[in-house]
Amino acid sequence: MRIPRPELDLRQLRAFVVVAEELHFGRAALKLGIAQPPLSQQIRRLEAKIGCALFERGTRHVELTEAGRLLVGRANDILRAIGDTARDVRMTGEGKLGRLVVGFPATASLTILPKVVEAYRRDHPGVELRLVEVPTSEQRHGLHECTIDVGFLREPKPDDIIETTTVLRERFVAVLPASHSLAGTDAPLDLTKIAAEPFVMFPRAIGPEFFDRIEAECLAAGFTPRIAQSAREWQTIVGLVSAGVGVSVAPESVAQIRIPGAAFRPIAREDAGTDIAVCWRRADRRAALRSFVRIAQRAGQNASR
Repeated sequence: MRIPRPELDLRQLRAFVVVAEELHFGRAALKLGIAQPPLSQQIRRLEAKIGCALFERGTRHVELTEAGRLLVGRANDILRAIGDTARDVRMTGEGKLGRLVVGFPATASLTILPKVVEAYRRDHPGVELRLVEVPTSEQRHGLHECTIDVGFLREPKPDDIIETTTVLRERFVAVLPASHSLAGTDAPLDLTKIAAEPFVMFPRAIGPEFFDRIEAECLAAGFTPRIAQSAREWQTIVGLVSAGVGVSVAPESVAQIRIPGAAFRPIAREDAGTDIAVCWRRADRRAALRSFVRIAQRAGQNASR
């Protein structure tokens, strides 16, 4: 036989807990801000609904029954859970609770990423940030497949799924062996000066748009770079340049990678540079994500001043 489950009234449960704490209907009524007769009626209705007495009532004392003692613990758990749920729902709606998976290329950790993460964690301590270092092409795939929520991409192309906003522009620098004849100054360098040099570059497949942007800069200077060696990481590229394998063109943040034997010079053309954009799925309307994008935009504006 199926045993019926009574539906408990939260107002009656709260009243019951206060009476159980006070063990006095008058004091409990005062604490709840109601008259004693309505309070007694609420408890009677709760007992009728449950089907047993919760209090032993005497002329001078009130005590919990065995069933009442069981209900006190359960009722407190229920009320606490309801309060926690209401808080969590409100915080989620405000973007203060949740989880974001953030993709980024290595160079973003040298520029905007630390400032964004620091500011976001300070303002949104209830949101878990999981940071994943991945190149642009893998980030695009991750956004499409929902394995990352937001990414920092270089030269991204928006599509029907991904929305983008540029947050930072970096100038290009030439990376030269320190022993190179052009490495002895910090003056801007005309790329035509290194047109005949072998280049060390990352494979186009890991960042097609970014690769094409560097190549377009070389084409604007009248040459196609002759790639003698490929490497996936900028630290490796700089290391190979320092060993005399070739030269390269990189975002200016790469100059922070201090490897003996490597030198950096800014590119002469003032517009020579690359964009970093924050990208996310257009359909993702979560407040925590939108807050992340706003903080990234603000960090980019501050970095550009």
